[in-house]
Amino acid sequence: MQQEEIWDAEAAAGYDTPGAGMFAPELLGPTVDRLAELAGDGRALEFAVGTGRVAVPLAARGVPVNGIELSPSMVEQLRTKADEATIPVVVGDMATETAPGQYTLVYLVYNTISNLLTQAEQVACFRNAARHLLPGGRFVIELGVPELRKLPPGQQAVVFGSAPGYIGLDTYDVLRQHLVSHHFRLDESRRARLFRSRHRYVWPAELDLMAQLAGFELERRDADWAGAEFTAESPSHVSIYRLPSAR
Repeated sequence: MQQEEIWDAEAAAGYDTPGAGMFAPELLGPTVDRLAELAGDGRALEFAVGTGRVAVPLAARGVPVNGIELSPSMVEQLRTKADEATIPVVVGDMATETAPGQYTLVYLVYNTISNLLTQAEQVACFRNAARHLLPGGRFVIELGVPELRKLPPGQQAVVFGSAPGYIGLDTYDVLRQHLVSHHFRLDESRRARLFRSRHRYVWPAELDLMAQLAGFELERRDADWAGAEFTAESPSHVSIYRLPSAR
């Protein structure tokens, strides 16, 4: 399935989980705090803005936020929370689509760069971020570290999450550097609901090389939005790339 088919009206309707999951205050609060700090007095552009999980509270902090989003259904859900004047959104591919104006900050959260399924598309995303930024502007990416160390020989799947009523697992294609995330949700019936999404996983070193190709330098890499130290054991990272002040 294409990404726009995956993120359809059904996925958009069930995406928001206010106060829980990735909408939990302890996760969302530090994200918005850090992005507001990085945006400063400038404008921010969110690639794959989705239903506005981050854009809406960031705009409420006084940061002018625009978005690019592939799925019209996700934008419709965003519009229940913020109108076009508050958060303007261009519908299109974040690797190629342009939003009007220039920005001090472009950001891409919650593993979304992995929705681009080829290395070429991911490099194009970096270059598109650079096109939108003022000199000295930053591109921020939140991304998980591939869990290949958990895969013994001959095994293709890793459970990444489990909770009452939920099981999440990834199946890996190490030849193509792809994975499929499987989200099983269970209730009192005998049936489980399954949502699947395809991704191309990226190692931090490869991400840094993509950044260099687009003219960025790595400013810092943290383990989370609160600035914890990134180590070999960190399951994810927040990487901040910056363009030279003069180009």
